[in-house]
Amino acid sequence: MPLSSRALIAAKTLVHALALTPAAILAWQIRAEFLTGSGGLGADPVAEIEHRLGLWALRFLMLTLAITPLRQITGQPVLMRFRRMLGLYAFAYATLHFTAYLVLDLRGYWTQIFEEIAKRPYITVGFAAWLLLVPLALTSTQAAIRWLGRNWARLHKLVYLIAVLAVLHFWWLVKSDIREPALYAGILAILLGWRAWDALKKRRLRATRLQRAP
Repeated sequence: MPLSSRALIAAKTLVHALALTPAAILAWQIRAEFLTGSGGLGADPVAEIEHRLGLWALRFLMLTLAITPLRQITGQPVLMRFRRMLGLYAFAYATLHFTAYLVLDLRGYWTQIFEEIAKRPYITVGFAAWLLLVPLALTSTQAAIRWLGRNWARLHKLVYLIAVLAVLHFWWLVKSDIREPALYAGILAILLGWRAWDALKKRRLRATRLQRAP
């Protein structure tokens, strides 16, 4: 059953509120940490800030990729109305994650970023994932979709590579306990596997129709 315009606006408002909640909580904790030193960010607040922002970027990326399978399973095309929003939140949190690394970790010595990218593989793939997200975010408007035409869909297929790089970044960043990155790797494998299976099914269906055609 399609959503009314009011219900859709309410749903989008709720998604915006939920998406902004992690950032708001983190901002409050950073403020408390700065004022009293008891913001609940642990022994290494910088690492905790970077980790949380990066984790939410990855979560929103997984949610973005989950929209198409969910639409196919539920038969609700309205879900596609949330895909761009979730993708932009993935970019926003990834940008905050990268900014926190530049400002809090490198402490203004930003020229070191190129040395870090070349020296540390997990930073290399993480930076590559963020860099590939930039053109996707910039072309997320209706005007860009019209201007690019069929090339828009080709460009936005980069999201699959971005997701692989993001999971790899998380995996290589973790030094001992890989259970959490393994969980996201499993989720990504399911999401990409669904698309591969769906594409194969459609190809076989087209081949069957061609064979039956007079």
